[in-house]
Amino acid sequence: MGLLPRVIRLASGPGAGRPTIHGAPDSGRGRLFTGGPGFLRVSGPRPVAGVRFEAMLGTMNVIVSPISKLGELVNRSVGGFGRFTGFAGTTAYWIVTQPSSWTRWRILAPQIYAVGVLSIPVVALTGMFIGMILALEGFAQFAAIGQEDRIGGVINASVTKQIGPVLAAVMVAGRVGGALAAELGTMKVTEQLEALKAMGSDPIRVLVVPRLVACIIMTPILTIYSDILGAWGAWFVVVEIFGVPGADYWYHSAAFVTWWEPVGGLSKSLFFGAAIGLAACYKGFFCRPGAAGVGNAATAAFVSSFIAIIMINLVLAKFLNEFRNLVDPLEASFFF
Repeated sequence: MGLLPRVIRLASGPGAGRPTIHGAPDSGRGRLFTGGPGFLRVSGPRPVAGVRFEAMLGTMNVIVSPISKLGELVNRSVGGFGRFTGFAGTTAYWIVTQPSSWTRWRILAPQIYAVGVLSIPVVALTGMFIGMILALEGFAQFAAIGQEDRIGGVINASVTKQIGPVLAAVMVAGRVGGALAAELGTMKVTEQLEALKAMGSDPIRVLVVPRLVACIIMTPILTIYSDILGAWGAWFVVVEIFGVPGADYWYHSAAFVTWWEPVGGLSKSLFFGAAIGLAACYKGFFCRPGAAGVGNAATAAFVSSFIAIIMINLVLAKFLNEFRNLVDPLEASFFF
């Protein structure tokens, strides 16, 4: 009973406007102090202290908002990394402890067909045209120093060691990674994953493991196609167009390309396939609801796979070069 009169006296002090009561009819204004409808509002200029306080709040908001957004980004990134780590660990657990989830031909064959067989045309064409482009662009430089007959060795060593595995993996990520993410994302949106859990089956064991194994198996095989077609594409340009003897082309190719180049390239492709399978299945499993969520998951699967391929290639290139220096230092010093 004594609080509101005190508020009115304070609001009527120096620097404040005249208090008025709004929200109640004239006949009921007296009921403000007895619990009736209405509220108190001060009209006129606000006190200077209030203006300063609002300015201070605005300044604090400008400072705190970027920090808050950064914290939210870090929290979301750490949480996503934790989910991906758990997802990858669960997948590895099922691969090791339940080989029957991927060794049965009737389970694995459809995935091998979808991942590998259907990707052969695009991978082969890409490899062939890359070999032809390298030959066209590099022939003038080699001819300028009188070493045009050695261009085949340089191209084939580059293709088998670096370009072939990376291009094959990128093609698989573009054609297969997006499809896997869209397929699993659609199953999540339509609650098919929840139905599998309700029936007592682990969706990772049933859906992810066969697709991941198919990516790991077929990416090296597709890399072989890319390497072979790249070598033949370069041969066509160097021998058939520029007139370099075919015997010289293959002789220098055999001299430059040792057992290490294809083995190193195929070793990389195993990791590339694992990265593509994990990234695509993870994005599909954790996509957002709706058609837009599925589409975003497919796009994110390709982008994540591509970034992973480039990063893995960098790390493995350094590791394999160092390992080669330890295993065969004489040959490594000759070529590097």
